[in-house]
Amino acid sequence: MSGMDARDSELKKELNATLQARRELGEEYESALVDSFLEKVDQRIDGAVERRLRRQLAEQQMVVARDSRSSKPTDSWGERFGFGIVSLVLAVPLSAIGGGLADLPGLLVAWAGIVGVNAFQAARVNPALFGRRRKSNQDSDWED
Repeated sequence: MSGMDARDSELKKELNATLQARRELGEEYESALVDSFLEKVDQRIDGAVERRLRRQLAEQQMVVARDSRSSKPTDSWGERFGFGIVSLVLAVPLSAIGGGLADLPGLLVAWAGIVGVNAFQAARVNPALFGRRRKSNQDSDWED
């Protein structure tokens, strides 16, 4: 018998015992017997609900634990593409301002800043580009 069949069988036995006790004790004890039986049914329902909730909570905790262990990229291809486009769009006015105010040195400073920001973004997204690797769950620090 499975767990549910055994519990149903036990509940049927309880009902039969309650009905037998009612026959033996008479109608004056009927209310107490029904209350006692209903209390047992409530306990069974509470136990089943509690087991189901514990199982669902455990399943949710397992899903969260799996998700936290899986290595996900920090950002998508679209984010990287967008960053590159914004960089190029901002490069035009920065070049004009730098070149207009300080000629070639201003232009070089503007482009050094643009290259620096993009290099930092690339290193953040893909640490292997500069000889570092991403921190795994077992590593405590970045490794060079």
